[in-house]
Amino acid sequence: MRALGAWVLLGAVCAGSAQLQFSVTKSVVKTSQNDKVILPCIVTNLALNNTGVMFVKWKLEKKEFFSFEGRTGKSTTNKNFSSAELNSPEDLKFGNASLRLSNTQAVPGNYSCEVTESNREGETVIELLYRRVSWFTPVENGLIILFMVLAILFYWIQFAVTVSKFETTLLKISLIIAGVVITVFAVVGFSLLISDEFKPQNQIGLGLIVLPAVILVPSQYFLLQTVCENLSFAIGVIVLESLGYLIAVIGFGLCVTAGHPKTSAVVIAGLAIMALTALVGLIHAILTGSSKKNQSSRKPVEEPLNGRW
Repeated sequence: MRALGAWVLLGAVCAGSAQLQFSVTKSVVKTSQNDKVILPCIVTNLALNNTGVMFVKWKLEKKEFFSFEGRTGKSTTNKNFSSAELNSPEDLKFGNASLRLSNTQAVPGNYSCEVTESNREGETVIELLYRRVSWFTPVENGLIILFMVLAILFYWIQFAVTVSKFETTLLKISLIIAGVVITVFAVVGFSLLISDEFKPQNQIGLGLIVLPAVILVPSQYFLLQTVCENLSFAIGVIVLESLGYLIAVIGFGLCVTAGHPKTSAVVIAGLAIMALTALVGLIHAILTGSSKKNQSSRKPVEEPLNGRW
């Protein structure tokens, strides 16, 4: 009886050890910003640590699409999953059978990883989920649009004030064309920037908002030159506006090159400076125009008085 009990116990232990165990990962989330998707599959109780006696299968919804034979070192893939490969082949002997896929071929669903080591095998299931992620948050989009709209709006109001109170015949057409061009670019950029999910069009939209904004710099200078008797003030405003534009362009470059635009604050800061300088130019044009109007109204009164003397 003792021998029979020992044999049963030994058989139970051997049966338990025949099953490979895995580090459990229930799900993986991918977004449109991922270039690659890694599906984890980690065996925790390998005994031989020998790639030559291992075999790996990956399935999607129970349909095999990838296999790797350790003895030959060759893998086989389905044509719809041509990008599939072991994430770290050299670590397979330590239990790492994780799979790497391109984002476009990583279809959401239930993936199963089956690993065999000699006469032992096991399987784990990972669900691949898809999450929609926008490039900027709604607040960031709102601030970018707000400051650009303010910069353009202040420009148009300053232009209207300037042409109504000062002689700008030669520059009027050029300034109108400049204002129309920057307005059109900005509107198109706004439409491309806003979306519920990141797309390459978002980057194009931000570029159409930021890069053509350089038109505002010389246009603002010509408007200030028309109303300013002291050109140092005009030059100071333009230097500040140029600095804002430079900051916005740097922010744009950082946002485009980064996987996630954590530097959106740089773009927003640059556009905010441009909007502020446009407001300063508008206030100066209004005050200068009012001063000139008052001086003009005094002349008819002063001339008769001077005639009496």
